[in-house]
Amino acid sequence: MSTTPPLPNRKPAGMSWESFAERRIREAMDAGQFDNLAGAGKPIPGIDDPPDDDWWIRQKLKDEGLSIVPPILEARRELERTLAELPRIGSEAEVRRRLEKVNQQVREAIASPHPGPAVVVLPVDVDEAVARWKAPSGGALPPSAE
Repeated sequence: MSTTPPLPNRKPAGMSWESFAERRIREAMDAGQFDNLAGAGKPIPGIDDPPDDDWWIRQKLKDEGLSIVPPILEARRELERTLAELPRIGSEAEVRRRLEKVNQQVREAIASPHPGPAVVVLPVDVDEAVARWKAPSGGALPPSAE
């Protein structure tokens, strides 16, 4: 254990920053404040990735589960995902529910005040989509919905 008195929170006059910092680190180590830290002995995530000035923004968005994709693009992505999943859905009620949900997202994106690219995304005609879902060939959806 150290025989020197503990340092105040501020660097004392006449002491170099390096000496002050090294002494604070040594005291923290002696007190066990670095024991059992999360990630100890593991590589730093992303250490070998190419340099990115906005890395911290991307990490914060990922940690918070947020997205900065414009609503219209998010709606388009969800519409495409839903249409691709339709053949695997087993009930008409579920098909209708999923299509109504994605149509609501499309309508909200169209009405959104958030800026985004000029992308045309239109709600799907649910009855027509269900009729095609019921067809033995699983016919393609109309061009406005593809």
